Amino acid sequence: MRSWTDTLRFAFQPVVNLTTGGVAGLEILARPEAGDILAEARRDPELDGKLAVLAVRAAARRETLLPLHVNVFAGTLADLGGLTSLHSAVREAGRLPWEVTIDVVPPYTHVPHQALLEAVAELRGQGFRISADGVGDGDVPLRLLVDMSPDLVKLDASLLARPAAVRAMRALCDELGALLCVEGVETELQCAAALSAGAQLAQGELFAPPSRLPAADVYVPPRSPGDAAQPPSGPSVREFVRPAALLPATASAGQVRALLTGSSEVSGVLLVDADGVPVRSVHRSRFLLSMSGRYGHALYADRPAAKLGDVPRTVGIDATAWEVLDVVAVGSRDRTSDDVAVIDRYGRCVGVVRLADLVRALSETRVEEAAGLNPLTRLPGSDSITSEVDRRILDGRTFALSWLDVDHFKQVNDGAGFAAGDELIRSVGQALQHAATGNTRVGHIGGDDFLFLADPEGLVALAASVLDAPWTAGGLPVTLSLATVVCVPGSVVDHREAAACLAPLKKAAKSLSGTSWVVGRAGLPGYEIRRGSEVSTAQAG
Repeated sequence: MRSWTDTLRFAFQPVVNLTTGGVAGLEILARPEAGDILAEARRDPELDGKLAVLAVRAAARRETLLPLHVNVFAGTLADLGGLTSLHSAVREAGRLPWEVTIDVVPPYTHVPHQALLEAVAELRGQGFRISADGVGDGDVPLRLLVDMSPDLVKLDASLLARPAAVRAMRALCDELGALLCVEGVETELQCAAALSAGAQLAQGELFAPPSRLPAADVYVPPRSPGDAAQPPSGPSVREFVRPAALLPATASAGQVRALLTGSSEVSGVLLVDADGVPVRSVHRSRFLLSMSGRYGHALYADRPAAKLGDVPRTVGIDATAWEVLDVVAVGSRDRTSDDVAVIDRYGRCVGVVRLADLVRALSETRVEEAAGLNPLTRLPGSDSITSEVDRRILDGRTFALSWLDVDHFKQVNDGAGFAAGDELIRSVGQALQHAATGNTRVGHIGGDDFLFLADPEGLVALAASVLDAPWTAGGLPVTLSLATVVCVPGSVVDHREAAACLAPLKKAAKSLSGTSWVVGRAGLPGYEIRRGSEVSTAQAG
């Protein structure tokens, strides 16, 4: 009699890194020839646990080196706990637990939350990574999502029609230290929307459909300038992580050679100890050169591969791309092409980054930044400031957005000449740059108009450094006008609303005589005059 396992097959769908265009992992999907075994598994935790084990064994038969995503219902975890059988199956398949992500699948309704959290903690203790699946289309409570603190959040593509929600989820993921993946991406427009909202990973029919064989190639649309604006500290290393080729520290040179020659995509092998901590790094070209030399195979094949490796270069999962470049810059030049191991807070390897990926992305970032700089002051334009305003709104931070300009600038140009006017604008821009510290961002939006974004506590010193200076153009005295709107969490929804709150304050500052400064609060009427005086009726006449 045939059992249900005889008619069960598995398909693999790539999880794609939107920055590198590479496959970051494979989600294993059960594909029964008859019946709805997933509906049965949702009701039967024991059956669901067996499906997870069979999924890992199916991946092992395909001999894929890619990280795996295994689906398990939330109710199964709450009922069975740590899934000891899955841990054993992963080890038997020659894989390490931290190469496997458990996709916790809805429904969550009627699932005991405390039992689920305890199971997640046990799985994490075994080394597994945790993903919250079906967010946005499922029933996962937000508080439970935060308490789970997943390594990855999988968001349903239907939410791409609500970009503010996706950006908010990206902000939450940043707070939790998680990556954001969008599932079900079918069109290039959806891919662009996912990138624009800050997703780092995606999967769906656009890239590659589920198939019986793990996909070797996927289609990723080219990125457009401005996609997913990077923070000032530089892009996170999380966006560049590729799967690592791992072998035990005791592996022989022959085992490493078989791995390298069996896959041209593998640029190097990391040898890890029993806890997954990298101990040696084997570079493809240098290793194969040693093995191919005269007597090389005879000398090294049965010897420990560690003898042909180097001390691994490592960075933490929270590092930036610039910090990776600092690591690469240290040491001999012949190791600049080595992969850099990315480690989690336990020191375990979660992947590698390649220098070529970093250089390409950072070069694109610099080109985009240069294209947006004002040629007179070399300050960024309004896009840089407004994107940072949106980021701070999503982060729930209080900030002060300020607009500054030169009073009667046309008259300054007419009286002192355009060269003197240009020199004045350059000097004001340099003063703002020099005074900007910490999280302050300064932009030149054209003509004599400047924007700057600062924390409220640093605002007074910043304003004084510019407003107290004796400005002149061609020997003629010049005054400045400054308007500031302070935005607390919930007072504005995006940079457009913040700019709308700033507009009347700008008008009020321009109505004052002398160097002026007015400060208002978003959502509240009125403003405070901190500098300048109101023009009397007689003066106005």
